[in-house]
Order: sequence, then structure tokens, then C-alpha cells
Amino acid sequence: MNKIKLHYEWLSKLMPEGLPVPSSTLISGPGGTGKPLIGFAFVSSWLKQGGSVVFVQLQYPSKDFTAATLRKAYGIHIENYANRIAFIEFDPSIRFIREVSKDVIKANLLKPEAWVHSIENATKVVEKSELGTMVFGSALNLLLFSKTYKDSILEKLKETLEKDKTKTYLFTVSTSAFKEKIQILEDTADNLMFTRMEKPMKLYFRIIKMKGVKFLKDEVRVPLSEQVLKDIKEVADATRRRVVPIVREI
Repeated sequence: MNKIKLHYEWLSKLMPEGLPVPSSTLISGPGGTGKPLIGFAFVSSWLKQGGSVVFVQLQYPSKDFTAATLRKAYGIHIENYANRIAFIEFDPSIRFIREVSKDVIKANLLKPEAWVHSIENATKVVEKSELGTMVFGSALNLLLFSKTYKDSILEKLKETLEKDKTKTYLFTVSTSAFKEKIQILEDTADNLMFTRMEKPMKLYFRIIKMKGVKFLKDEVRVPLSEQVLKDIKEVADATRRRVVPIVREI
């Protein structure tokens, strides 16, 4: 099994052998506990080591916010990786998928077939590399609010985590709703990690399981500024208030 080393001391301490590649990782925990920021640490290391990344971030309004957060949190400037990054933006108002620009696709990710095709199309956009492509999807629990598609998209997410080893998957989900359904994804993923937040804005991280590598179960505090944590929480909260009522009606 191949592995990549992580560039951040708090991560490499818990994962001395690195992240197995390819594998599926789920970062779980209550809403507002900074899960995407943990994911960005993996993404940053992946990019630095030559891999490509497809972002599927349901709670972010645009790729500009993703770019700004990566820069503030980890000093990553996405313009330096222009050919190795693509974005899939969630748009429940469209029927299927639509290409917006060379590196941005809009997709109605409630539909399992749109999930599959958007990832396939985005993967074709980014450069191929020896390390491969990481698909980083965050706030995927928002899809479970759909009356029509909640079961079918849950099954597709489960299938992706369990069976697709053509890419490395990194998903984040909130346990604040649909805890039993989220448990299905937690049980399925190769690697499972949790976050929690303490006031005032202190982010903690721990690993529950990993496949094929040694790791520590210690909990660590993630050394990110209070302002970065506050910014991402505000955007996530605003998106949830906007998106959930729309998805509930589909």
C-alpha cells in the first residue's frame, strides 16, 4: 500500500506512517466544528506532493472562498496549481450538470447519476499524476435533507467510500442531523476521524480508525487562528440556512 506523508506536525504526530493511498476518509463531528479546515490540511499536503484535487464543497459559495481559506489556513495559493484543481458546485435548481468554465462544473448532486458524472468530468479536467486524484467533498450531509433522493444519494456515498479505489476520497459530514445515516458512512470509510470545538473557538481532532497503517488515538488541538475558524463557521451556518429549506422541497 502506498502512503503520503502529511506536512503538518499535529497531523504527522497522529499519522506517523502517513495517509494510505488510495483510500477513503471520513471526517465526522457536530456542525460547526471545523471539519473542512482539517480536510484542507490533507488537500494541502496532497497538492504539495504532486497530486490533483477535485473540490465538492456544498457549504462554500464559490471557488474564491475555497481559495481564500486555503491561503489563510495553510498558505496554499491555488493559482500555483491551476491545472491540478477542479471544482464541482452544488446547484439543486438545475436538472443534471453544467460546465461553467474550464475548472468549474455545477451539478445537482442530489441525483446519484449527476454525482458520478460530475466527478468523472472534473477528473478529466485535472492533470494526471503518479499520486492520483483526491476528491474532497465537505458538508455532504446536506444532501440527506432531500425527501426524494436521500436514500439513493446515501447509498451512492456509501458505495463511493467502500468500493471506488480509482481515487482517494476525503469527505466531511455533520452528525447534528441524520446521525443514524451518518453512522452508515462512518462504518464504511477506510479511515474515520472526528472533530469537536471548545469555546472560544478551539478546534480538536482525533483518529478513530485507519486501514493498513499505524496511528495514534490521541486528541490534538489544531493550531488554526480563531479568525479562520470563525470565518468558516459563519459561511457554513449561512449556507445551511439557505440550502436546507431548498433541499427539503426536492
